[in-house]
Amino acid sequence: MKTNQKVLILGLGGVGRYLAAKLADEGHSVTVIELDHEAIRGAEGEIDARLVLGDAMNIACWLEAAAPGMDYLIAVTNNDAVNILAAMIADRFGIPCKIARVRSRGLWVNGAVLTPEDLKIDFVIQPEELAAQEVAKLLKMRSGNSVFEFADGAIQVIGARIGQTSALLDLKIKDISRLMEGYDFRVVAIARDMNTLIPGGEDEIRLNDYAYFLVRSEDVPSLMLVVGMGEKRRQRVMVVGGGDIGSRIAELTEDAFKLKLIEQEARRAEELTQQLKDTEILHGDGADLNTLLTAGLLSMDTVIAATGDNETNIMTNAAAKQMIRNQPGERHGKEAKTVTLVKREQYLTLAAALGSDIVLNRKVLAGDRILAYLLRGEMLSAARLYGADAEVVELVAARKADITKHSLATVSASRGFVGRLIIGCVFKEGEWRAATGDTRVEPGNRLIAVCRLESLPDVHRLVLG
Repeated sequence: MKTNQKVLILGLGGVGRYLAAKLADEGHSVTVIELDHEAIRGAEGEIDARLVLGDAMNIACWLEAAAPGMDYLIAVTNNDAVNILAAMIADRFGIPCKIARVRSRGLWVNGAVLTPEDLKIDFVIQPEELAAQEVAKLLKMRSGNSVFEFADGAIQVIGARIGQTSALLDLKIKDISRLMEGYDFRVVAIARDMNTLIPGGEDEIRLNDYAYFLVRSEDVPSLMLVVGMGEKRRQRVMVVGGGDIGSRIAELTEDAFKLKLIEQEARRAEELTQQLKDTEILHGDGADLNTLLTAGLLSMDTVIAATGDNETNIMTNAAAKQMIRNQPGERHGKEAKTVTLVKREQYLTLAAALGSDIVLNRKVLAGDRILAYLLRGEMLSAARLYGADAEVVELVAARKADITKHSLATVSASRGFVGRLIIGCVFKEGEWRAATGDTRVEPGNRLIAVCRLESLPDVHRLVLG
């Protein structure tokens, strides 16, 4: 996404307001059409955007918003039909890029009559699906190792939990290459509790860190030995709430975990029994502690609270964590991971303060995914490291780009990138090589970088000029 782009946003709800603030802060010209007077009043003075009061289906509002001159449309109202139709209207106005939020998963199943391309939508965002996919990725990370491929499969990013047997335990990043001579990999991100580190030389790898390693595909077996990756027992997971997100989490993960799902509504529980063949469905109130205990709470490795009520989700997981930790017997003191879904951004901090290990808000997830899509335009490939607030991007260094003028160490120090950005490897002289502080990037070199989401614009400026 180039600087100073013109963005039209439809809807000033959670996603729209989040995006308007972010894009305006980055220097883009943002216009928002919103029907609700209170939403407009609440945003005035807080968001540096032009706010148009009116109906997104009224063409006069589009003209007032100067739609023909826009570079992007982001339709994130609460109405799927409005968002879809808005993309078609934007196409008639000549807006090049159209993004639409569509909640329904069933609209574009295999063999759909109409595709997003037919409806002029360049990028579809589905908040509930995003939340379910995020939780599924987190579960699979916790139970084993995650893998992302780049450079046509030549480079992999391996995510792994650091255990007692890892040769990297308690080592500083700067010491790894010296002590692990012959192993060609980089530690590019570390997920620790609720935080994500883009590690510098002084950062240390600790027990239970989830570390991400950038490695050539042929070196993966050696890395697995060093890290101490191995098979683990099948994890036991409880999902509280069988709505769109909870049931989708079960659908995505029931083949890999021993899964129990608690649903309060009897008819819905019966539907899920038919729909989810490898999940044990229990009818009951997930907010009731006796129900949780009867369902086997004390034997769980992970508890996911995904009901439609913020307070229920937060308090259920706070109580579950305490009960599992304080139970008598051999599991006394053992921790279970808790994942809490909340609808409002202000509950993110509260849930974390009450002990939830991971707190997710589908509006923030959707907003971040849209931002990532906008920022990836000139990149060869990109992927988000699930469970970590980090992006991996592959791109080509432009002629006269700042990154080509000095060594990586000099560039990083002078631009304040330590702790925010790592150049993991560079393709030079016909092969991929792990990047070090002495590495010089030349124009035309392909490289793979890891950074926090908010640093993607810095990557653009550094590498693409």
